[in-house]
Amino acid sequence: MTTNTVAPPRAVIRVRNLSRELRLGKVRVHALRDVNLDIFAGEMVSIVGPSGSGKSTLLGLIGGLDSPSSGSVEIDGVDISNMNEDQLTTIRNEKIGFIFQFFNLIPTLTARENVALPVQFANKPKYRPDHRARELLEQLGLGDRMHHRPAELSGGEQQRVAIARALANDPPLLLADEPTGNLDTASGQVVLESLRDVQREAGTTVVLVTHDPELAEITDRQLTLVDGQLLGETQEAQHEPA
Repeated sequence: MTTNTVAPPRAVIRVRNLSRELRLGKVRVHALRDVNLDIFAGEMVSIVGPSGSGKSTLLGLIGGLDSPSSGSVEIDGVDISNMNEDQLTTIRNEKIGFIFQFFNLIPTLTARENVALPVQFANKPKYRPDHRARELLEQLGLGDRMHHRPAELSGGEQQRVAIARALANDPPLLLADEPTGNLDTASGQVVLESLRDVQREAGTTVVLVTHDPELAEITDRQLTLVDGQLLGETQEAQHEPA
């Protein structure tokens, strides 16, 4: 008799005993203290907590933008904790898309050109840059805005261009730091829906830092940081097993 077994979910992010100390003058500040967490493929997870709780520090460590004082971070099964900058650059280019509160688009380039840029710089591009940019912008409702420069776009449109750019090389992981923090309510809602669509349709794992309760509520899980420590999590009822 054959026994069917269900494979355990795959952890895209594994954080173990992660700590980060910062020096402010002669004072040492513990930005993070012994954080442990797993985030699984296809999840949308929010990191919430008061200002100064370590949310952006944790996201930066997960994204390889900073190095831990102790502990480890694995991305898609690869330990990035002690990598040099060239190795981290490769991981970021292949595995991670970044979205920030401020859109960081190149002002002299059109929306299409901004999105095509990461594909052009990829070591082994999976797509034709122009075709990929058009595809993503159309998916995000910007098909009629792709030839506009950032100054000609609204804040919400610029953030959706930034999302498209982050997805250009099809990373398994999307990290967003306060993605609606610079937007009005209506524009923020469109961005939220865009992130949720990306997660559902492409299976992308999305991790976002936010102080916005409405944004946190749409995620599968909410992780709470206070004073650099992970206190617990909230799982939305619609995602809990029956």
